[in-house]
Amino acid sequence: GVGKTLLASAVAGEANVPFFSISGSEFVEMFVGVGSARVRDLFAMAKKSSPSIIFIDELDAIGRHRGAGIGGGHDEREQTLNMILVEMDGFERESGVIVMAATNRGDILDPALLRPGRFDRKIILDPPDVHDREAILKIHSQGKPLTANVNFKEIAERTPGFSGADLANVANEAALLAARRNKTQVAQNEFLESIEKVLLGPERKSHILSKKEKEIAAYHEAGHALVSSSIKGTEPIRKISIISRGMAGGYTLQVPSESNKMRTKTQFLAEIATLLGGLSAERLIFGEMSTGASNDLVKASELTRRIVKEYGMSSLGPIVFGDTDDLVFLGREISEQRNYSEEVAMKIDREIEKLIRGEEVRAAKIVKEKKYLLEKIAKTLIEKETIEREEFERIIGKNKKEIK
Repeated sequence: GVGKTLLASAVAGEANVPFFSISGSEFVEMFVGVGSARVRDLFAMAKKSSPSIIFIDELDAIGRHRGAGIGGGHDEREQTLNMILVEMDGFERESGVIVMAATNRGDILDPALLRPGRFDRKIILDPPDVHDREAILKIHSQGKPLTANVNFKEIAERTPGFSGADLANVANEAALLAARRNKTQVAQNEFLESIEKVLLGPERKSHILSKKEKEIAAYHEAGHALVSSSIKGTEPIRKISIISRGMAGGYTLQVPSESNKMRTKTQFLAEIATLLGGLSAERLIFGEMSTGASNDLVKASELTRRIVKEYGMSSLGPIVFGDTDDLVFLGREISEQRNYSEEVAMKIDREIEKLIRGEEVRAAKIVKEKKYLLEKIAKTLIEKETIEREEFERIIGKNKKEIK
């Protein structure tokens, strides 16, 4: 996704030496000993043509933490891993072979693989930032006929968190969209539409909302947008739509100007209030909420739980609760070890409830006090189905942040 394998190919090209590439899963066989024999052959081949580079993709297929006690010591994967360890740092030094590997799960690798003399340099590849995304888009758009108004900077700003593969997808979708519209060139709006397609799936033309559903969806999305624009710590609204895509009945696109590495409690709480804005608007207008808010609730609950348990941003103090680190053979995430008492568990639950309830009250207060704006946004949505940023700011009178 972020180009680990591509990076290895680039290194091979630059270094101009023989390059042996193999995937971790190719070592894992049914018969014990086959994998380690393959490792031996691979290293023997690389030594013969040294200086050379060996690249092992998806290292975690064989390099997982040992000693889990499942599968016994004769486990095929364990033998293969032992062979790699011996080959990489055996008695023969200076063999002129450099070994590179890629994995998405650096946290579960065996510590023996990571000590000096083996995989001792770690390079962490982050998803591309806004400048990188602009450059990647230009590469993937080469050879495609573009109109003069294509602004890669704007497309890059709208795609935080996208990997190189996602951006390639955006460029291809835009070209397909232009072809479908019988255009000879790809324009900016094709690119912007394809971002939503990559994010949320294609528009569901067949899924026509009934008049009532359309109204509920419009007020729901208007609620999100209104709450978001009325409080501090939120990102600007780029687009609101009630056209269903994928699983979503409608959506409010909020794109950060740059992908934030660090976030504050104010930003988290603002996000939770925004998520609860949809159901607050439904309750205010229709007297009850619909199932359309279920995904919002999942996100809000998950976020609140993390504020309390992982980030130490609640009244329980700067403590992390829950330890997910130990049981590697269960896949680590499956078993969270409770390193706190029942008493604390009750406090955590209360704290989570208090935070969510607080944001629910804040969201309800905003939609109630600005009901006229809510109706204005919803009516525009019912009529036009989508509202872009400029029009949204015009409706609400350029982002007046009144309610804190």
